[in-house]
Amino acid sequence: MSLLVVGLSHRSAPVSVLERASLSPDAQLKLLQDTVAAEPAAEAAVLATCNRIELYADVDKFHAGVAELSTLLAQHSGVGLDELTPYLYVHYEDRAVHHLFSVACGLDSMVVGEGQILGQLKDSLASAQELHTAGRLMNDLFQQGLRVGKRAHSETGIDRAGQSLVTFGLEQLAAGAEVSTWARGRRALVIGAGSMSSLAAATLARVGVTEVVVANRTFDRAERLARILGEDENTDVAARAVPIASVPAELTRADVVVSCTGATGLVLTAEAIAAAVEGRTGEPVVFDEENGGRTPSLRPLPPTSLGTDEGCPLDLSAVQQQPGFSVMGEAAVAGMDAATLEQHAAWVDNASVDRRTAGRRGPEADAELITALAATAATLGRIPERRRPEPVATPVRPAPVLFLLDLAMPRDVDAAAHRLAGVRLVDIESLAEASADAPMATDVDLVRRIVADEVAAFGAAQRAAHITPTVVALRSMAADVVANEMARLEGRLPGLDDKHRAEITQTVRRVVDKLLHAPTVRVKQLAAEPGGAGYADALRTLFDLDQEAVAAVSRAEDSTEKNAENRGPA
Repeated sequence: MSLLVVGLSHRSAPVSVLERASLSPDAQLKLLQDTVAAEPAAEAAVLATCNRIELYADVDKFHAGVAELSTLLAQHSGVGLDELTPYLYVHYEDRAVHHLFSVACGLDSMVVGEGQILGQLKDSLASAQELHTAGRLMNDLFQQGLRVGKRAHSETGIDRAGQSLVTFGLEQLAAGAEVSTWARGRRALVIGAGSMSSLAAATLARVGVTEVVVANRTFDRAERLARILGEDENTDVAARAVPIASVPAELTRADVVVSCTGATGLVLTAEAIAAAVEGRTGEPVVFDEENGGRTPSLRPLPPTSLGTDEGCPLDLSAVQQQPGFSVMGEAAVAGMDAATLEQHAAWVDNASVDRRTAGRRGPEADAELITALAATAATLGRIPERRRPEPVATPVRPAPVLFLLDLAMPRDVDAAAHRLAGVRLVDIESLAEASADAPMATDVDLVRRIVADEVAAFGAAQRAAHITPTVVALRSMAADVVANEMARLEGRLPGLDDKHRAEITQTVRRVVDKLLHAPTVRVKQLAAEPGGAGYADALRTLFDLDQEAVAAVSRAEDSTEKNAENRGPA
């Protein structure tokens, strides 16, 4: 069996695809169950965060495993396989281990070095254990990943290479100002009470907001989070909980809103946000004309009758949607024949040309006009415009009165809020763009070396563990040989007293142990090296070990581990 991971993240897919492919908690559990029910997979775990969806499995066939896991991801995400496939990545065996350890250290996060991923890894393992889809490999992999992540944060300054997604988002909202200065005195609304929302609420309290209001569909969870915030001795923030239905009213009071729920639809529509801002300012809220209004479009054209003006030769309905189009400009006349060019020029100059007459111009007249245009273009480098359009004044965008941070996937906040005057929205997509050029700290190289060392150690441990059942079976066979020989000796020497029998038994066992010690220790060392998987087969062949006996040892070890997991930590 071998480790395989199939997934997509902010590094491989646009946010719009990640948003559509996101899995609800119920869908994640169903995906786990269906994965282990599939033929190539023996165990599985799902890692789903706001910017990644990954399915890990222990498979016996690579190609069949890739096909099955990809199909399952498509089925449970609701995105067609043909559409999803270009954005999927695949890692196998050591590369899969390297990927998970890099994720655990925050190297693969949108904000490098963020530590929240460790909690998400822990939750993923807990879900797989609860559904009994995590066997030895998944348990070893994720537990080691957690240790590697903790080691990276404790032994290096990876935390300095980046921040949590919440902190980074608040920095984007502050737009260059010191976050604590920007946040001081503001009122905050946090929608959701999960791990990300809790982190957001705690961060807001720490940076100096005066009030944090928590809204959640389950009111008890909102109350619990508000109580924890209020009891924190390190802050003096006022915290209270409200039902989710109170969000529209709270929007009119809030300065900062952070939303991270598991909702599949929008939590805050652009209309609701506009109404909240209008309720605060008392002035109508319009969509920012600088970005083309509610639906992006070209700026209005100069006044014309759009194809109905007398003498206008242009079919404006066909060309007015061209980027950069102007009825007076070069784009309008591109590709016209000579007669139409002349008529267009006359129309621009408010002259009058009978198109029927112009259309009857002979080839010689066309050639003359084309030659003149070519000479002008050669001199000026372009066909000159006959009349330039009037400059369009760009309205000044008003200062924001409402700051929105959307950390949900799929999004909680309508993307149209980007175009609302008086609103600043930061979401996963804008965070991805902002973090693309984030500086990498030198500590990242140290973490990469830690990951490489840990991957090698994990591989060696797994290969050594693979041969352990064979070694145990060999020692069990040797013990049976000793027991059989002692029984035969007692039959030949019935008068042997207990003292001498024990001494002889101990002597025989020591001889067998000494004979087996060097080979078993050496075979474990060899098996731990790359390519050492064949030593288990060699050992079984040399000592004629029963394959079923080896399999029985493996089953017994798996059963012991599973019982320990079910009992939980001591």
